[in-house]
Amino acid sequence: MSRQHGSHAAVTAPQSSLESINVEQSDSFVVSPAIQRIADRALAYLKAGYPVHFCGPAGTGKTTMALHVAAMRKRPVMLIHGDDEFSSSDLVGGEYGYRKSKLIDNFIHSVVKTEESAHTLWTDNRLTLACRTGDTLVYDEFTRSRAEANNALLSVLEEKLLTLPRRRQQPSGYVDVHSEFRAIFTSNPEEYAGVHRTQDALMDRLITIKLDYMDRDTEIHVVRAKSGLPQATVESIVDIVRGARNLGLSKAGPSTRASIMIARICVQQNTGPLDTDPLFREICQDVLTGPMAKVLREKETDAARVINELLAEHIGGGRVAKRRQAIFAAAIKPTKQNGTLS
Repeated sequence: MSRQHGSHAAVTAPQSSLESINVEQSDSFVVSPAIQRIADRALAYLKAGYPVHFCGPAGTGKTTMALHVAAMRKRPVMLIHGDDEFSSSDLVGGEYGYRKSKLIDNFIHSVVKTEESAHTLWTDNRLTLACRTGDTLVYDEFTRSRAEANNALLSVLEEKLLTLPRRRQQPSGYVDVHSEFRAIFTSNPEEYAGVHRTQDALMDRLITIKLDYMDRDTEIHVVRAKSGLPQATVESIVDIVRGARNLGLSKAGPSTRASIMIARICVQQNTGPLDTDPLFREICQDVLTGPMAKVLREKETDAARVINELLAEHIGGGRVAKRRQAIFAAAIKPTKQNGTLS
């Protein structure tokens, strides 16, 4: 009987740092009655075992809503952002690195026998990990990934079974989906640049909730919460942005994000919707020209003209505009020296 001495060496890919995140409901998240109804419906669908899909133009709060609803489940969240370069392995996992084994037989000192073997190592990716542990999967902008990359989701959402490529040293090619696993998707409409038409089989498994731009009261509430500006000042900013949006020049006008940008810059620069302040006009021009220039034929020239017309309407000589300007002027007068707004 011979004596064998074994030596083993391993070369592996770096250990996966993929971890779920804990998402808590934010105090700064503005919950209007309309938003609450949407969140409650989405949560009800998830409790029933169905995936939810928030669809809408940019700036309508799809990702924020998805994370808010995920936080309501009080489960860890696995976040994925769609990408044109995605393949199925970016969701499911793949073989990364290898392990090498070497066996040395030196029982007879003058005879050395060696045997070597190597095999690749499988590493789970985000979808597989979420299915195993029962996380809430938030797949943001999933239509930016090619349809074939998302094929693994079909059996996950319907049969509650994740089919894996045949893995070496692991005969089972399936993962039973955890009973607490749920999925939330977000996407822009398919006519947006940089998105792919998804397969009908996947869309048929999702409950789609269409999100549109906020109503005026909700938008004012959101911008005020994000900036801390007085009510009348926020009303002027929101009305200017909504005026640009309501021109109907494109399906995607300036969003609430533009209102927040203008409001926060006003706080930082201690300015606001005053007809006598050129800085406010310049801020509005810079923030709004980009979204509007995409659809105006004369690009920046016509965009500037249209924005000036909106500013004349909302911070010009009208009674409401004058009242708002007086409120704003009174608000900044005591704090003009230290450069902050009360």
